[in-house]
Order: sequence, then C-alpha cells, then structure tokens
Amino acid sequence: MAGTKVTVMKNGSLRIEGDFEITDPDGNVYGLGGRTIVSLCRCGLSTSKPFCDGSHKHHGFQDDPQARDLPPKPGA
Repeated sequence: MAGTKVTVMKNGSLRIEGDFEITDPDGNVYGLGGRTIVSLCRCGLSTSKPFCDGSHKHHGFQDDPQARDLPPKPGA
C-alpha cells in the first residue's frame, strides 16, 4: 500500500492522508503545520485554495465519484 491515500469525497474535496508534501508551481513547499491529513478544493470556490474551506457546502457543488479504470496511456 502507498504511503499516501487520496479520497475523492462525495460532493466535496480531495482528502489526502499520509506522507506527502504540496508544492506551488515554483516548487515552494506549503507549510502544513504538522498535518498528515488535508483536504484540497475541487469546487473552485474556496477562499483558501488549494485547500478546502467548506465553500462547496453552501454553493451546491455536487459530484458522486465512482472508482473506475482509466483508459490505457497513449503510446503504452
């Protein structure tokens, strides 16, 4: 099992658990204050992007994720 688990939450965020770091496009690391679980925004409405602030709950964001296999990678 991987050291990091990502859960796509129903009608909500991406929950990341485990051993991970999050960087910006320049490679600067976000300080996570010792957290081993964070939630990232999927709805685009958070005022604290890339982190979830719960805005999806007040704006009707809906998604019922179901695990599926991706098609083969092109050229594979």
